[in-house]
Amino acid sequence: MRHYNITVKGHVQSVSYRFATLAKAIKLGLTGYVKNLPNGDVYIETEGKEDNINKLIEWCYVGPPRADVKEVFAEESEVKEYRNFEIKK
Repeated sequence: MRHYNITVKGHVQSVSYRFATLAKAIKLGLTGYVKNLPNGDVYIETEGKEDNINKLIEWCYVGPPRADVKEVFAEESEVKEYRNFEIKK
C-alpha cells in the first residue's frame, strides 16, 4: 500500500477533471480524494498498489478531453488508510 499526493497544473478546472479522476481512480481500485484548489490547480491524495497509482499519475498528464495539463507533481507520503475515493469541495 502506497500513498501519493498529486498536484495537477494547467487548465484543469471547469473541464470535469475531478469527475474523470474519480472514475479513473475507482476503475484502478484506488482510494483517497480529489479537489480543486483556489489557485486553479487540482489536488489528489490517493492510496493503493504502486502500479495502479503510477497508472493514475500517467493519466493525470492527459486528463479528460478538455483539460490542458501543463505540469504534474507527485510525491509519496504517509498512508492514511482511506476507505473510498471521493470528490471534496
